[in-house]
This record gives sequence, structure tokens and C-alpha cells, in this order.
Amino acid sequence: MTGTETETETGRVLVVDDDETVRDVVRRYLEAGGFRVEVAGNGTECLQLFEQSRPDLVVLDVMMPGINGLEVCRRMRQSSQIPVVLLTALGEEEDRIAGLRLGADDYVTKPFSPRELALRVASVLRRARMPRPEPSAGELADGGLRLHLGARKATLDGVELPLTTREFDLLAFFLDHPGTAFSRADLLEKVWGWKFGDQSTVTVHVRRLREKIEAEPAKPVRVATVWGVGYRYDPVRS
Repeated sequence: MTGTETETETGRVLVVDDDETVRDVVRRYLEAGGFRVEVAGNGTECLQLFEQSRPDLVVLDVMMPGINGLEVCRRMRQSSQIPVVLLTALGEEEDRIAGLRLGADDYVTKPFSPRELALRVASVLRRARMPRPEPSAGELADGGLRLHLGARKATLDGVELPLTTREFDLLAFFLDHPGTAFSRADLLEKVWGWKFGDQSTVTVHVRRLREKIEAEPAKPVRVATVWGVGYRYDPVRS
């Protein structure tokens, strides 16, 4: 197999972290998985390499001196929907929420298993390359909430909702399966396409989704918590 074929099959990954040891370990694990890897030690270098080589995915540390990872993510999102996996400190939930709001696809908390990160990168890329099945009607609706699947546009009472890719996919899944309770593991597999991973990713996305579709996010009507199970979408159909 030629180098070009390998690159096409696995993908090109840009790893960004100000810790040289982290960069080296992640690079070696990804290369062992067949990825072509570039590394950057800060946000400025990341943006330069991003413009020059347009990788298939970016592994991006949030806490970096100078231009931090969240700002780097925001700038990349202005011109690209490239998959982004954030590296965040354990317990820094606000960073994870901010990153998901900017359109990051996933996050991994430090300290992390390099092997799991490599598997997560492969999973995110595989999911990003999958064609998205859409119901023949091209639209899902519940009362004033409407999802136009072909255009990937969501509106609530005629006002467009600023949903990220993951939020849109999660809401589409909920609308397509009303009244059914799903565990976080179920949602991680059915919406994200992952059989493993940090299930708190689902919790954060549900919270963000509620903030956008619920009149009172702290007292959700549509996306209900099923204690001991997970979440259920309850149609309002008003």
C-alpha cells in the first residue's frame, strides 16, 4: 500500500499541545494506528499548519499560553467544519461546554489513555465520513420545533436555532424516537457511533440542547431525565 493510500484511508491529524511529552506520546500512538501526524506547540503554530495542510482532524489542548485552544477552535470554525477533539483538564467543565458550543466534536480529559485517544480519533473520523441517513420526508417536527434535515437547519417557532453538528444529530434522533428512554451509553452509540467513550459527553450535549429548545432549561418539558436510565423525548405537539 502506498503512502497516499494509507493517508486517504486513515487520515491526517494535527496534534496541538504545549507539552512536548504529550505531543510525542500522542503522535506515536496515532502513527502506530496508521495516521499521518503533524504537531504544533501553540495556537499560532496550529493555525498556520491548519491553513497550510488542512488536516482531517485536530487534537487540540484547551489550556495553552498565548492563543488558547478555545480561540483556536473558534477561528478554525470560521472557515471549516473539521472534526476537533479537545484535551481538557479534569474538572474543567466550563471549558468542555465552551468547546462544544464552538462546535468541537468531542473532548478527552487529562490525564488520559493515549490508546483510548487514538481510538476516539479513529471513531470521530469514521463518524464524520459516514453519509447521514435522512427520513424520506426530509423534515422532523414537534409543535413549533422543526428540523429540516437536508439543509441541517432547526427552527423553533420560526426562529432558527444555533445548533452545533452534534446537537442537531442528537435532536434529530430524539424527534425520530419520541417517548422512548435511552441510556447515555445508548445515545453515545446511536448518535455518536461510539461503543466506548466518556458518557458525560452526552450529558453536556443534552444540557446545551435544553438551553436552546426548552423555555425553562432547568425544568425541561421536551428532553426529560429518566432517573436511573437516561433521557427521553416527550413531544409537546402544540
